[in-house]
Amino acid sequence: MKVRTLYLDSIHYEEPMLAYYILHLLENKRITLDDDISKLDWEKSNHEQLAAMIKENKLGFHPIKIFSLKMDQNNFVFIFAASPEEATQFYIQTFRKLPLNCVQQLLEYELVRGNETLTFRDMKKEYVKFPAVAGCYVREY
Repeated sequence: MKVRTLYLDSIHYEEPMLAYYILHLLENKRITLDDDISKLDWEKSNHEQLAAMIKENKLGFHPIKIFSLKMDQNNFVFIFAASPEEATQFYIQTFRKLPLNCVQQLLEYELVRGNETLTFRDMKKEYVKFPAVAGCYVREY
């Protein structure tokens, strides 16, 4: 695999540490985008510079995750948020009660909406403001 592919994947899948590490090595001309990923070597990086890049958020990462919050025995609500604490606080503000739990889900989880199959990652692109309710699930017995 080429560095270019891994770099683009790290941005697409919101892996900031990997993206900044590759960017740092690229900017310092330790690697090129056409190199094989076997050339990546953590020891080649300047850890202080890398930490500064991450703190500065040069690439503009604002990772949003998906959380499942249990409303009662059969009902769940999915909330896009930056952290479990943010999801829980948004749930409380929206539904005026505490959730029974809050569990992070995979953004790659596939679900059916109408006649289409999509992932939470696809669905996240439909929102411009977070936190946000992605939907509810009712488990029927």
